[in-house]
Amino acid sequence: MSERIVGATGDLAALAAAVLQPGFVGTTPPPWVCRWLGEGLGSVVLFARNVVDHEQVAELTANLRAERPDVIVAIDEEAGDVTRIESARGSSRPGNFALGAVDDPALTEEVARDLGAELAAVGVTLNYAPDADVNSNPANPVIGVRSFGADPALVARHTAAWVRGLQAGGVAACAKHFPGHGDTRVDSHHDLPRIGGDRARLDAVELAPFRAAVTAGAQAVMTGHLLVPALDPELPATLSPHILGRLLREELGFGGVVVTDAVEMRAVADRYGFAGAAVRALAAGADAICVGGERATEADARELRDAIVAAVVAGDLPEERLAEAAKRVGQLAAWTVAARAGRSGTRPGDAGSAIGLAAARRALRVVATTGGLLPLAGPAHVVEFAPPRNIAIGEETPWGIAAPLAVLAPGTTTARYAREEIPADPCAGTAGRPLVLVVRDLHRHDWMRDAVSRALATRPDAVVVELGVPELVTGAVHVATHGATRAAAVAAAELLAGAR
Repeated sequence: MSERIVGATGDLAALAAAVLQPGFVGTTPPPWVCRWLGEGLGSVVLFARNVVDHEQVAELTANLRAERPDVIVAIDEEAGDVTRIESARGSSRPGNFALGAVDDPALTEEVARDLGAELAAVGVTLNYAPDADVNSNPANPVIGVRSFGADPALVARHTAAWVRGLQAGGVAACAKHFPGHGDTRVDSHHDLPRIGGDRARLDAVELAPFRAAVTAGAQAVMTGHLLVPALDPELPATLSPHILGRLLREELGFGGVVVTDAVEMRAVADRYGFAGAAVRALAAGADAICVGGERATEADARELRDAIVAAVVAGDLPEERLAEAAKRVGQLAAWTVAARAGRSGTRPGDAGSAIGLAAARRALRVVATTGGLLPLAGPAHVVEFAPPRNIAIGEETPWGIAAPLAVLAPGTTTARYAREEIPADPCAGTAGRPLVLVVRDLHRHDWMRDAVSRALATRPDAVVVELGVPELVTGAVHVATHGATRAAAVAAAELLAGAR
């Protein structure tokens, strides 16, 4: 057996390349990606760094398909705070938490279908979405508004609606982060989160949305780098044969592609090594290895490919398991080819979703303790408090309501403060004009709460606009957008300015 394998290392290399989903740097395909597509590479993933506009992305994906017509082109586009296709402007859609606040599954399906059509038009065929996590822990630093909410039944019905809508739009859905990243206080980009609770709790909460995604026909599921002792006391979900095989495949009946979260993330790479995590994931039952958010060179991809081949030769990864993974990736590729054929003739358009703005307007919630403060009586001063952003959202995506409010109320001014920049009196000099305090997850940041308390002590008439999870309601008027997308900002600005 080992002599036959050694003699077929070229075939093994092609199989190993087939299960990789690497990212790359640049707005055109680099030569190494084009070469690898001819040598077996089955997929690539796009990030914000690869996106200029819709026409450019359409040309990029066309160039990829010139090398391999059935290449899977993935993207991490949640259509909320996490956006790649609209990273330069912010998403024109409201995001999961806002859709959950509205709680109209037909609307969720329509928004997802709209997104699917937009992505399909530019040649994207797999979307690492929806986020199916139940945000049961308000202190969660990485999920928050990426989730549909804290109620498992609500998250399940909207996860299913999102899957149906996206795939009706022509793009494969990928529910994440299995078996559920909602009840954590740790970001898996930095360390290994632990999900507590017994199996009954997991069945009732974390697993409910994934069951719904499987029933809705999701083509892919993304693993979370999570330690779940009730399921496997030793191995993170991405590396656990019990969680990926017995639970996801056998109990939940999932037959599609299992994609890992990025294998360079520290939750697994720090413990098992960059290549070691990839090999272990494949052995556990994963079919595709996502990589390239941070490690996006040919050398990085080669390290993974060569490690996979070496593991097969050494007997650490059964060749049959690698072949099975490559076969599933090929089946997904065939699905995407058929979906693209059904949308022939569609042209890419400019970003901007009318249904997205309508949904964002419906998601607004206003709590007022006194009357007469809205709409604002003239141009305002807007103070935006900027928390650190996690890597999933990215630093490049703009946020805040000051810009759209200035369009509707000319003369509006703004100040933005990070933790270390806040003055003793953040609302000094604002007497005589409306004051708007903009926060993101106020309940999670002591420094932000302190600054807002000081501002409200001076200006109790200030309006507080929460762009994150509205766990803490304060101020004479509190406006919750349930997300920091461009659509949410425009909807809030319209409300403040009395423009609708």
